[in-house]
Amino acid sequence: MTKRTRAWVSIGTAVALTAASFAVTTSAARATDPDPASQQYRPSLHYTPEANWMNDPNGLVYHNGKYHMYYQYNPNGTRWGDMSWGHASSTDLIHWEEQPLAIPRGINGNGQVVEEIFSGSVVVDAHNSSGFGTLQNPPLVAIYTSNYTGAHQLYPGKQAQSLAFSLDDGQSWTKYGGNPVLSRNTPSFRDPKVFWYNNPSGADYWVMAAVEADEHRVLFYKSSDLKQWEYLDDFGPANAVGGQWECPDLFPLAVDGNPNNVKWVLAVNINPGAVGGGSGGQYFVGDFNGTTFTAENIDPAGQLPPGNVVAGFNGGNYGGWNVQNDPSNGSGPWGSAPASGTIHGQQQVTGHIGAGLVNGFHGGDTPVGTMESAPFTVDKDYLNFLVGGGKHAQQPGQQSGNQAPPGYLLFDGFDYPGTLSQAGWQLSGDFQAALNPSTSGGEFANGKRINTFEGGPYQDNNVGTITSPEFYLTNNNIAFLLGGGERTDGQLQVELLVGGVPVRTTTGTNSGDLNWKNWDVSAWYGQIARIRIVDNVTGPWGHLTLDNMVLGSEPAKVRSSETTVNLMVNGQTVRSATGANSEDLAWNAWDVSAYKGSQATIRIVDNNRGGWGHILADEFVSSDASHLEQHDWLDWGRDYYATVSFNNAPDGKRIMLGWMNNWDYGQDTPTSTWRGSMALPREVVLTQTPAGPRLRQQVVSQADALKNTAAAYTAPAQDLQLGTAALPISGDVVQIDAEFSPGSASAFGLKVLGNANESTRIGYATATQRLSIDRTNSGNEGFHPAFSSVEDAKVELINGRLHLRVYVDRASVEVFAQDGLTTLTDQVFPGADADTISIFAEGGTARLESMTVTPLTPAMWGG
Repeated sequence: MTKRTRAWVSIGTAVALTAASFAVTTSAARATDPDPASQQYRPSLHYTPEANWMNDPNGLVYHNGKYHMYYQYNPNGTRWGDMSWGHASSTDLIHWEEQPLAIPRGINGNGQVVEEIFSGSVVVDAHNSSGFGTLQNPPLVAIYTSNYTGAHQLYPGKQAQSLAFSLDDGQSWTKYGGNPVLSRNTPSFRDPKVFWYNNPSGADYWVMAAVEADEHRVLFYKSSDLKQWEYLDDFGPANAVGGQWECPDLFPLAVDGNPNNVKWVLAVNINPGAVGGGSGGQYFVGDFNGTTFTAENIDPAGQLPPGNVVAGFNGGNYGGWNVQNDPSNGSGPWGSAPASGTIHGQQQVTGHIGAGLVNGFHGGDTPVGTMESAPFTVDKDYLNFLVGGGKHAQQPGQQSGNQAPPGYLLFDGFDYPGTLSQAGWQLSGDFQAALNPSTSGGEFANGKRINTFEGGPYQDNNVGTITSPEFYLTNNNIAFLLGGGERTDGQLQVELLVGGVPVRTTTGTNSGDLNWKNWDVSAWYGQIARIRIVDNVTGPWGHLTLDNMVLGSEPAKVRSSETTVNLMVNGQTVRSATGANSEDLAWNAWDVSAYKGSQATIRIVDNNRGGWGHILADEFVSSDASHLEQHDWLDWGRDYYATVSFNNAPDGKRIMLGWMNNWDYGQDTPTSTWRGSMALPREVVLTQTPAGPRLRQQVVSQADALKNTAAAYTAPAQDLQLGTAALPISGDVVQIDAEFSPGSASAFGLKVLGNANESTRIGYATATQRLSIDRTNSGNEGFHPAFSSVEDAKVELINGRLHLRVYVDRASVEVFAQDGLTTLTDQVFPGADADTISIFAEGGTARLESMTVTPLTPAMWGG
């Protein structure tokens, strides 16, 4: 399970590959790729694997003159799965050479996968404390998470920390026979980052930071040999807890380079719940004494954001809300009044504020229902609220209700006063008795229905057919509610018969919930048809439940299985959020500026009867800013995640690397032969700010070697008139350095990767002091509903000016504002001809103080 080695090369350089040789020349060479469509978005500066799926960077380490980057890798496909460690190496952090597969997943003697290799770190064991090497040839030791599958004999379904070692500079690895070396017997204990701690008060030792992902805790351990670990302390929950905590990193940095003022930085990645939506990384600044990490930038617990409380649920009732509890389950899911906290049978609920909250666990996960606020006017830019519970999103094209499409109700909805036989139906097999339509055997049905479980004496073992009277197909669609068993062999299905032949068939989904199905029957318009239910199977889920067949012009909308909080404007869902499969309520924030002045309602929906089939909500506050902004984020864009730093980097530098993607849509990005990119490596430092020491980030200086300064364009200082002006230079792999003054403009900035129809807008709004990347018209935004977005962050002017450094690389934009105090990173997928660079001003005149656009020589190539 290894791949051939491949080198990434610069323009004009050729490299021999196992199967073929490729010479990289100019961007025009894309047209000669064997699969040009798959290479359209291949970056020129950012690392991507030659083929297949890549996510988190792992095991970042510098050793013997080389930087090693391991990463989560699927050697068998372009979506997440079959997790192993891929490997690439570099002498300069910019040009990477892909190496053979490093650590493959574990397979037992029966050919079953028993271990997947999840995230971790690599250390240089210079003192051979592990005994895996010698002092003359010290080992590299990988500390990684073993994600044990259900087939593992000792730890099925658990995660634990394991070791592997290399004695040939990280090229080949041997798993330690005593694995795992650290286990808590839990399913979400992972992502160990290990470093050597120089103890000022005694013997030095290894320190591990790992996470209990669902508990929002970073756990610290110590070891003298990497094999035996002793618990020290833990940190969290704190700040952003809207999703799982992952990929921690802990390291010291001198504030503004002062060795007498050293602080520790704890980076914690989170998914979902990041400031831009979905995946991201937050960080804490504080002190570490070798045992305990203490942060200085933790938000006060229980603090509401400033603004107007729309709903707080603290008055002892649901005053003003239309509460629809499940009629089949008493007061579930909402109860008759707000809950005070945890409900009987529920795990402990935390994170709520005040006397009450919405807790949809009345009656457990099974009950369903909705509750909706009275209308209110959207009067501020953000709606902040606390949310927890199930992670079941509202899907596009689905409905949260159970509304039938308009049309003619066939067969009176099965609400016959007598039997099916009396209504003209033909029954065979176990159904030959005078079958009465049932009033049980399926949720979300209407009145009576046909249920083959009750249609004969043998319940799931009933077999036979049920055939309707003839009817005319006088419209284009038949919609119906269906539940029950799923089979793919044609022995359990509902059929549309035309001329006695099945022309449409549908089976169930192994669910008692009836949901909408639809047949397009336009091809048989005007013909005579029948409905036949075929049940020739026995055993579990050996039945079907059918109801409410509608012949009409419109297809049915599937009823969602959501657990959501939704903002409704004009009856449409315009914003939606879920819990994170957690009883911890976490802050969420909706940008609702587009709806200011509009009437809106908040609708809370529980349509789910399965695991985590409930929703929690509290404290809706209309505010001028997102409450998530009080946290400190590694990046304010959508595509900077699982960020960790290199061990053993030269000159004591702290270099961080992140996965340039987002779990919201990462598996659907429009590349075909490979999927996943790394961001550019960044050197991070701590600098003093009015809020305390905070990170400043810059792309590593080695990237300067890529600058084609001879071809650079420098714009003269000038006033930017109202509108957009294209520069006399274009390019899709460039570095842009620009400085602006706002003048009288309401907004100003850059547009990159543009053509006549699209561009990616990097803009600054003067009134709100917010810098944004707008990718809503950036090219291909439709591959996933979560992709089209605007990411922004508050950026204060310095001496009245905004300085930007922007790296544009074919399918991504990385923005460093005010010398890296704020960064935004986004993927984009522009058209093949989108390389125009423009400057713009809106609402007045801005001033371009300086600008240089420098083409960058490609550092990588995917052949």
